[in-house]
Amino acid sequence: QVQLVESGGGLVQAGGSLNVSCAASGRTFRSNAMGWFRQAPGKEREFVALIKWSGSSANYADSVKGRFTISRDNAKNTVYLQMNNLKPEDTAVYYCAAKRFTGDYYYQGSYDYWGQGTQVTVSS
Repeated sequence: QVQLVESGGGLVQAGGSLNVSCAASGRTFRSNAMGWFRQAPGKEREFVALIKWSGSSANYADSVKGRFTISRDNAKNTVYLQMNNLKPEDTAVYYCAAKRFTGDYYYQGSYDYWGQGTQVTVSS
């Protein structure tokens, strides 16, 4: 069984920063890529960022590009999302997800494992 555990969410003022992390564990954990998604109240869950375990390929939603940075620590099976210059519209529950196979990286339905989510609240 694969488990993804997010941590690091919280309350921050607009313009501030937060770093959320996602630790993956499991007897045979192998994935092609890790993604971050978020869901704001009353809205659908949306793609935020992804990173592949091999190479340095990372991709971002336009709404966070230049403010958020995704990174990984392969030895720890952990992925991080550094969020800078946060805005009230970034308020959401942030989920990490693991994808076993290539392709459809922006489609949440193609991710195999999900964490429980961590709340990020940005006050104005």
